[in-house]
Order: sequence, then C-alpha cells, then structure tokens
Amino acid sequence: MKKFLVSILILTLAGTACLSSPAPVSPTSDVLQQEHVTQNLATETQSPPTPYLTDTALASTEVQLPPSPYPMNTALRPTKTQPPSVDDHVSEIRSFVNGQADDHQFSGTVLVAYQGTSVFQAAYGLADRNLNISNKIETKYNLGSMDKMFTAVAILQLVEQGKLSIYAKVGEYLPDYPDPEIASTVTIHELLTHTSGMGNYFDSPAYLDSHDQIRSIDDYFSLFIDTPLMFPAGSQFAYSNSGYIVLGMIIEALSGQSYYDFVWEHIFEPSGMVDTACYELDGDVLDLAIGYTSLDRYGNDAGQINDNFSMLPMRGGSAGGGYSTAPDLLSFSNALLNYQLLSPESTLLLMKGKVQIADNVQYAYGFFDRVVQGYRKVGHGGGFPGICSILSIYPELDYTAIVLSNSDDDCVDVDEFIMATLTE
Repeated sequence: MKKFLVSILILTLAGTACLSSPAPVSPTSDVLQQEHVTQNLATETQSPPTPYLTDTALASTEVQLPPSPYPMNTALRPTKTQPPSVDDHVSEIRSFVNGQADDHQFSGTVLVAYQGTSVFQAAYGLADRNLNISNKIETKYNLGSMDKMFTAVAILQLVEQGKLSIYAKVGEYLPDYPDPEIASTVTIHELLTHTSGMGNYFDSPAYLDSHDQIRSIDDYFSLFIDTPLMFPAGSQFAYSNSGYIVLGMIIEALSGQSYYDFVWEHIFEPSGMVDTACYELDGDVLDLAIGYTSLDRYGNDAGQINDNFSMLPMRGGSAGGGYSTAPDLLSFSNALLNYQLLSPESTLLLMKGKVQIADNVQYAYGFFDRVVQGYRKVGHGGGFPGICSILSIYPELDYTAIVLSNSDDDCVDVDEFIMATLTE
C-alpha cells in the first residue's frame, strides 16, 4: 500500500525526488503581497478585487509563505511568444509516443494544446483487454489525485462567495469534528498545502476490506476518524489524502450540496466538461477505461497483469478517484486560465507555489508549481495501480499537455518527454 502513495506524488514531479517522508516547511519573509498582486492584475484585466482580499487573515503580515522561484507578479497569461515551431514539437512528441506504444510501453491518451487549441491528440492500447476495446480520445480514465485540483478550485470559489476564510480552523466549519486537536489547530490553508499533519486513508487497515462500500465523502472519513496528527499543523509537508477528504466535507457543509453536485455545478458544467464525474464503478458508464496493474492488493509485484477493480473505492471523492477525458481536462485548463472559474486574483493564488518540497518544486493549492529550464509547469498528477495521469500547464509557453493511462506508470515517460521537448 505504501507504493500506491509514492506513485501519487512522483507522477507530477516526474523525475524529481519522491517525498515519502514529511519535509520541514522553511520560514520565509515572502508574504502574500496581495495589494501588489491585485494592482498588477487589475491593470492587466480591469477586474474588481475579489471579496477575500479584504479578509484580515489573508492580509495579515503574520501569515508567511515559502519563497517562490519566480516573481510574485508573474501573470498566468503572459504576453504570447511564438515558439520556434509548434509543428516541430508535435512531430517529435508524436514520434516518441508512437514508439512507446509500439513497444507496449504506453496505453492511454495524449493531448497537447497550444494557445488553448489541441494541436496533437491520439489514443493507444486497450481500454478493456478482455473485450478487445481500444482506447479512444473520448475514453474516460481514472484521474487518481488530479481531483485535488477541482477541490482546491471549489474551496476558493467558497472564499469568493464570502463563506470561508483560508486561514480559519477546521472547527469553524465542522463544529462537530471529533478530533479536538485537528478542529482547533488545522487551517484550510494547511489542508490545501498538505502541511496539516494529517495522513492517508489508504493506510487504514480497514481500506482493503471496505473500499467497495465507499460511495460518499463521509464513507472515507470513517477510515481516518481516529488517526492523530503526524506532526504539529503547519510545521512540515506530508502528502495527505485524508486532508483533502476533510476539504470535501467542508465544501458540503458550507454549500448544502454533496461534493459531487457542487463540483459539477460550479466547475465541470461551466467548463464544458461533459464526461467528468466520480462515477460509481457498478454503474453503467460508457467508455470507461479499465486499469491494469502488475501490483497486488498490498503494492507488491504480483508477477502478472490484472485489473485494478479489487483495489479501487466504489466511488472517488475530493482526494481523488474521479474520471475524465483528455478533451475535458483541456476544457478545465482553458476555463481556469480564462478566469471563468475564479477571478484573476484567486486564480493566481490557487496556482502559486507556497511550500517548497523539492528543488524548483512547490505545492500550491491543489497544484504543483514547478520550474523547468526557467519555465513554469503547473498542474497535478494521479497515480495508483493501473492509474497514471498528468495535467501540465506551461503558462509562459502557452502549452497544455495531458497524458492519461490505464497502466501503472506509463504516463511518466511520455510527460517527461513532452516537458523536455517544450522547454528545450
């Protein structure tokens, strides 16, 4: 099971050291600088400030974030510069992915977009090996932890609605939370940045016995309800699926909707994402890719390939496990960068790295923020036996790359090649 958790983090880092143990959060003098960010974006977009900018907790000089490797006022949509040749990049990427597929090293879908429009998309391998059904562009893949991006957007939407403060404690929104330490010390900011000290529900001995009964956010909560914090909130970084389940519970408490209904109404539908949802696996869902893995229930190499249904929750949630297609994820990226989901100020806050977790890699709110060859690579990945998915946004280069696979780690080499090609 530990191997499952390693893959979740390493997918987005794609070659960066895997952080399986807590990492200290370093002190810094870099504060949010909201007034400077607001002025910069207002000049560019002429949009009014969002409600949360008046939140005294956000503006407090006592709240400090780790330094960013790029300037605070870097716009998400900088002045566009034509790369040497989009066609050359596409040709290189197509040739590499075709080779990977021919060598049986990739099964899935790849989409590369420039200026928001797809310039390359192709599907390879089989979605269902028993029935010999091929993967297609419209195939829905399990996203793993990529759902954390949606959860973070939903939280900032509630901030903009004036229903939530980023630096408020969990207990303010979940007054009946059973662990008084978590309720009174852990903030929303710490849940979003994996610095809460909470762990992973996959570690629960009950997970493998109850995974097929999970159909709601509350069903996940029972797996870690009695688990104490690993360290004082805010002191270290440790990737936490349990923390994102708590964020889902807060979204439900403040919105009066289920997590699933909220993200559909406020994220998927406005983005034009028609094939994205946390589908129940025993439902009749068309074009669903079956994940295939050589790992057993405990993360050990089983020596043979099997489907991964015996390890998946019956329904994904706010920490991961939803399904989507490559075109839908491009629609999400476009909606986000065009400020259709959040204001410019909130979008910048969402995607700006806050906690240093490796060289040139920071965690933001539901997004990794990485610098490669001087260019930002912002997005998230998802990994689990039979699941490998990555969304990568290159703001300065105006590219978006999506790699979805129904195998253990097929997406990593493809994503790394795309990254090297676009940033060379």
